[in-house]
Amino acid sequence: MRLRRIAFAGVAAALVATAFVLLRELRVATGYAAKVLCSGVFVAGRSQESLLAEDLDWFWWLRSRIDRGERTATSDWLGLMPSTAVYRHGLGCALAVGASIAELRAQGFDPASAPDRSGLPWPDGDRVADPTPAGVDRAPLDAAVADAFAEPEPEIHRRTRAVIVLHSGRLVAERYAAGFDQKTPLLGWSMTKSVIATLIGIQALRGQLDPDGRAPVSAWAGDERAAITLDQLLRMTSGLGFKERNGAFGDSAPMLFRSRSAAAYAARSPLAHAPGTFWSYSSGTSNLLAGILRASLPGGSGVYHRFPREALFDRIGMRSAVLETDAAGDFVGSSFCYATARDWARFGLLHAQDGVWQGERLLPEGWVEAVRRPTPPAPQGSYGAHWWLNAGEPGAPNDRPYPSLPTDLFYASGYEGQFVVVLPSQDLVVVRLGQSEPEQAFDLEAFLRAVLGAFRPE
Repeated sequence: MRLRRIAFAGVAAALVATAFVLLRELRVATGYAAKVLCSGVFVAGRSQESLLAEDLDWFWWLRSRIDRGERTATSDWLGLMPSTAVYRHGLGCALAVGASIAELRAQGFDPASAPDRSGLPWPDGDRVADPTPAGVDRAPLDAAVADAFAEPEPEIHRRTRAVIVLHSGRLVAERYAAGFDQKTPLLGWSMTKSVIATLIGIQALRGQLDPDGRAPVSAWAGDERAAITLDQLLRMTSGLGFKERNGAFGDSAPMLFRSRSAAAYAARSPLAHAPGTFWSYSSGTSNLLAGILRASLPGGSGVYHRFPREALFDRIGMRSAVLETDAAGDFVGSSFCYATARDWARFGLLHAQDGVWQGERLLPEGWVEAVRRPTPPAPQGSYGAHWWLNAGEPGAPNDRPYPSLPTDLFYASGYEGQFVVVLPSQDLVVVRLGQSEPEQAFDLEAFLRAVLGAFRPE
C-alpha cells in the first residue's frame, strides 16, 4: 500500500509539473499572438486576415482578434491565459503585463512632424534616379532578385516580402511581394539589436556613455556582475547565464511575452562565466543595453521615448521606423523595431558610410570599424559588437560562415530571415525581409552571390 501511495504521489507530481509547463507555454503563445497581431495591424498597416494566415499560421488553435476601436489585440485558448497587446502612438504595441490598458496608453506620444522630403532624391527622399548606373548588369541582377521571391519547395516557405539593393548609395533594385510595398513597415526582429547598438554609439559620441567603462546597471551594484563592461554587453561576452532558448525552460520568450520589463528580466541573470572569456548570443544583453540607454538620458520617459526618432531615425530619413517598448516603457532592444525596406536600407547605408550622413557624423569616428572587429570567443570570426560578421578564424580565413562571400561583409540579422547586409569592398547594401519557415528556407549566401555577379568593376 505504501508503494502505491508513493507511485500515486509521483504520478500526481509529474502531472502537476506537466500542467505547469503547459500553462507557461500557453501564456507565451497567447502573448506572442497578441503582440504580433497588434503590431502587424496598427504599426505595419496589414490586415488581420493576412497576419493570421501567414505570420500566425502555427497558432491556428488560438482565438486571436483585433478591436480597432480600442486599438488592441487579444489572444486566448478556450478562454484560458488571455493576453492583450495595446497600441500607443509613437511607441507601437506592448503587452499588458503588470500594467493596465489605460497605463499603457499613457505612454504614447505624438512624434514631431518631420518635413515631407518624399520628393527629394534618394536617400534623403524617395525619388529614385535611373536605377541602372554604370557597372551594373541589369539582367542578372533582376534574375537574382526574382529568384529571392520564388517558392521552389512546396513543403517550405521562403515568403520573401521585400528586397532592396544599393550600389554606391544608389537604389538599383527594389521588389515587393503582393500585399507589401515601399510604405509597409516590417519587423526586423533581432536586427533591432543593431539599432540599439547604434543608439548606444550616438550616446558615446555625445559623451554620455563609455563603451570601455563598466555597464551602469543599478541592480548589479556590489556584486561580481558590476565588473561587466558596456563593450562586453555589445559583444555578447558578459558571461551572464541568460538562456537564449524559447519555451518553458528558456529565457527569450518569457522575457519578451510574459514580463513587464525585458531589461529588468535580463538584469536578474546570474554570472555563469568570467566577463570577457565566453561568447554567448543573448537577447537579454540587448535589453540591458536599452535599460542603460534609458538611464543615460535624464529628463524622464518622454526624452527617452523620443530619443531614437530625434537622434537617429529622423536624421537619416527613417521616418517609418518605430522602436517598440514593453509595459514598463523600456525599449525592447532585442526584437521589436519596425521600418520599411527603404528605411532598413538607409540604416545599412549609414554604416556603409562610416556613421556619417550628408557630411554629419552621427557615430563616433572608428565606431563602425569597432562593431566590425571580430569578438575573439565567437566562432569563425562571426560576431562583432551587435553585428554579425564573415571574417573567419584568425589565420584560417576560409573557415567563415559564408566561404563564397567577402570577408569584410557584416550584417544585421533577425528571426525568420531578416537581413541588412553591408559589403564595403563592393560598395553594396542589400536588404531582404520576409517570413521564412524554416529560416533556412532562404539561402542568404546563394542570394548574395547571385547579386554580386551582377556588378562589374567600372
